[in-house]
Amino acid sequence: MSQEDKSPFTEHLGELRDRLVRSFIAVGIGFACAYFFKEQLFDFLIAPLVTAMGESGNAKMIFTGLPEAFFTYLKVSLLAGIMAASPVLFYEFWMFISPGLYRTEKKYLMPIVILSVFFFLLGSSFGYFVVFPYGFAFFLGFATENIQAMPSMKEYLGFASKMLLAFGLVFELPLVLTFMARMGLVTVDFLKKNRKYALLIFFVGAALITPPDVVTQIMMAVPLMLLYEISIIGARIFGKKAKNDEAGEEDGEKFEQAAESENEQANPEDGD
Repeated sequence: MSQEDKSPFTEHLGELRDRLVRSFIAVGIGFACAYFFKEQLFDFLIAPLVTAMGESGNAKMIFTGLPEAFFTYLKVSLLAGIMAASPVLFYEFWMFISPGLYRTEKKYLMPIVILSVFFFLLGSSFGYFVVFPYGFAFFLGFATENIQAMPSMKEYLGFASKMLLAFGLVFELPLVLTFMARMGLVTVDFLKKNRKYALLIFFVGAALITPPDVVTQIMMAVPLMLLYEISIIGARIFGKKAKNDEAGEEDGEKFEQAAESENEQANPEDGD
């Protein structure tokens, strides 16, 4: 019994190791490819800030340490590598979870992987194209004739990478809740009943993740509220309805088994 209990655990550890190795390799390949375009990628990353700073006539960035620019370019390449390897990362994650699913549920894995990548890139794009311009304009609005904004490369990269990854991950909310509903961990009634608590968590989480300004917090909390409503719709379609379908399939299988047993019992009598 002990060996039987240990073998599945060691197999899961081995599978986890293999998937982590493949994920690191994918990120490494993305990093190596992105490093050749590090300057262009960094220019693209700072474009919203440069646009906002251009309105004040001081669109420049600085670096305060000699190796800061070099390490910043390395981190930009790593961030781009993670973005490029996101399909592989999500694929390995969902494939690692797949052994715990039923055969009828595994057919949804590839659509889930595609939707995971889509929502992640959608969230990052929302942060880049929508939140960044308004957020930077808000921060730069505190500059005066005697006070000028002089952002460093290191500080901006840390801020931008955290925001892009945060928006990309929080946009996975519909898939996470729908998957939990499919597994029977949550129900539509539970999500509706706890909507007000979810909204409170969204605003608290937005306050912790985003900078301490109301505008950016609202711009993260409002999409989360909409995604939560989408999660309820997804839970209703793929959670509750899926369970009914599975029950119907089980009843159908039982009916077929009962019919086959009756036929087997009837055939010997006909032969006699």
